[in-house]
Amino acid sequence: MLAKLTSKNQLTLPKEVVSGFADSPYFEVEAINGQIVLTPVRLQRADAVRAKLASLGINEQDVADAVKWARG
Repeated sequence: MLAKLTSKNQLTLPKEVVSGFADSPYFEVEAINGQIVLTPVRLQRADAVRAKLASLGINEQDVADAVKWARG
């Protein structure tokens, strides 16, 4: 089976390949020895929140300071 890389660096995987992974909307992507390897991943909501906070540059001390401020 083939998957075509689009001009926006997107791949559409064949339905036959992903049908066994319906409960995994996310995949870890690695390049190993010239191959692209996809591994199904289930994100927990807390993991998604932590990732969003990290992407915004918010750390644990920032959260603690905000909680302290809100309770004060």
